[in-house]
Amino acid sequence: MPLAIYILGLSIFAQGTSELMLAGLLPGMATDLGVSIPEAGLLISAFAIGMLVGAPLLAVATLRMPRRTVLLTFLAIFALSHVAGALTADYAVLFATRVIGAFVYAGFWAVAAATAIGLVPATSRVKAMSVLAGGLTVATVVGLAAGTLIGQHMGWRAAFWAVAGLTVLAAIGVLATIPGGRPDADDAPSAATELRAIARPRVLLAYGITALSTGALLACFSYLSPLLTDVTGLDEVWVPVVLGLYGVGSLIGITLGGRIGDARPFPLLFAGITGLVLTSAALWLSAGVAVLAIPLVFLLGAFGFSTNPALNARPFALAKGAPTLAAAFNVSAFNVGITAGPWAGGLAIDAGLGYASVAWIGAAIGVAALAAAALSAALERRENPLRQSPEVEIRSAV
Repeated sequence: MPLAIYILGLSIFAQGTSELMLAGLLPGMATDLGVSIPEAGLLISAFAIGMLVGAPLLAVATLRMPRRTVLLTFLAIFALSHVAGALTADYAVLFATRVIGAFVYAGFWAVAAATAIGLVPATSRVKAMSVLAGGLTVATVVGLAAGTLIGQHMGWRAAFWAVAGLTVLAAIGVLATIPGGRPDADDAPSAATELRAIARPRVLLAYGITALSTGALLACFSYLSPLLTDVTGLDEVWVPVVLGLYGVGSLIGITLGGRIGDARPFPLLFAGITGLVLTSAALWLSAGVAVLAIPLVFLLGAFGFSTNPALNARPFALAKGAPTLAAAFNVSAFNVGITAGPWAGGLAIDAGLGYASVAWIGAAIGVAALAAAALSAALERRENPLRQSPEVEIRSAV
């Protein structure tokens, strides 16, 4: 595997850490900026808004541009957005920097995926993409806890500076390992053709499942830090440890999901989302008991991330004629959930229902995700009663 693939994974790690670390920084940010914790939570949604818009737009806009130049430009803007965020005392300015940083992060994902595939033979493409996506998984396990720890001991601004510095290091690696030049314009897909391929009910429903299941997880995850301190009664020093446990659960969940998601996507979706609903409901009922709440945080990460392989694979299988936009719009769907989940949780907190209420909000959204998955399974059985195995279907789509 070329070194460049791992450099791209490091870049995703740096940017993914920024996406995730705010869950552990919300109390300090809210105090410093003079806003409520739900308002600070909207900074998570701000990041999702940028990714929601950036993924499809930049995926198309950069198809014929030199990939190394594009990647370096995105990394430079991302680093500068975090420098600006670390220096500002204005909530609105910080909100804007989160949107801008996420916008180019989404573009980086799209271009990095195309670059990684172009650097390896066809037989190694899945492995290359797993390294790329592994950067976000490591950010979940390591970056989230490390960002929270830095924020607690040095302030949330130090965490922003750390992300900016790591992004600069990643940019140096991109400059040294990614070849220059521009992709063959003749190989660039037609945006109109791809849009037609994804504008089908089953594809759109797949995006709906992605958005709902992600929203179910993020409604609770976004407010874990204040929930653990204010409801569970943990000392602040233990929050990074518990969030690290969540990351370990996420890593286990996504690993197990990756092993069975190709061959059994719907059983994985039903099991993972059902587990997420039950875990969220149990956390709502037992958030005040540390010995119960801490294992449930682990399970929240495990069930929440177990469905990711199936959620990522289905758009490719259903929209074979849209190799670029299938992934870009799925990134957008993930970020619809990332935006809606914290927003819904914030509404419950503002209504005086307490931090534990975000868990049952997540469970309710998860029930909607289960309904969407059931509808999708029914449509698949009706339209393709003799459908070939999912593994063959997905392999042929790639």
